[in-house]
Amino acid sequence: MFEGFYGFTQTPFSRTIPTDKLYRGNDSDELIDRLKWAAERQLFAVMTGDSGTGKSTILRRFHDELQDSQQYSVLYLSDSKMTPLTFYKGILKQLGVDARHNRSEAKRQLHKEIEVMKGVRGLLPVVIVDESHLLDRDMLEEIRFLLNYKMDSESPMALILSGQTELWDNKLKLQSYAAIRQRIDVQCGVGHMDRCQTNEYIKTHLDFAGCQKDIFSDAAIDDIFQFSSGISRLVNKACTSSLIYGAQNRKSIIDDRMAKMVIECELS
Repeated sequence: MFEGFYGFTQTPFSRTIPTDKLYRGNDSDELIDRLKWAAERQLFAVMTGDSGTGKSTILRRFHDELQDSQQYSVLYLSDSKMTPLTFYKGILKQLGVDARHNRSEAKRQLHKEIEVMKGVRGLLPVVIVDESHLLDRDMLEEIRFLLNYKMDSESPMALILSGQTELWDNKLKLQSYAAIRQRIDVQCGVGHMDRCQTNEYIKTHLDFAGCQKDIFSDAAIDDIFQFSSGISRLVNKACTSSLIYGAQNRKSIIDDRMAKMVIECELS
């Protein structure tokens, strides 16, 4: 809709941007390094952050970089109604195995497949569970039992839980979840971008789109930052809506007046 007007060769602020073209600020490189360390050592990691701060984007980068190394088998699950049985079935399905209908048998199947994966294929399993703030107590307890492997002498896999801040604040932080919390090897949080990072984030996306000039004024970026609080998903929405409005009204520069109007009329 606006790409042609601004001379873009790609669409900025979309979820389809390749991971090697994404903005690398907001401590994302450090977070990726922590998750890689957990993968290498087959540890239990938890990553939390507010909605829209870029957790899934970080997981995409993490997934792609592990796959490129060809040393890992990366398995991804995201299910708001996940139970222990659907957890095992979901992993086994990705491994090409039909899971048994019994929870304990499916768990034994998974352990067997992991031993083959490590011992025969020489791959390290990495299981990513997204939207983990939706997991109930039964599922979180099952994770604790799953990680109790070979008389608690080693971990069968690297396990990465990613979810909104409430996963930690409303669940894992509580005394009733102390046994699970004590098993966490790596804990990391995804923060909000500051004003400078927001500016760099916008520039990175415009550069990816093939933009040859500044489109957003400094004052417009101020308003976008204030609206978004440095949350990347909201930055994407504000910038995209502003570009649509700018193209429709033949405006080559998005100034603060235009950004304010779009935010107040379309996004607030």
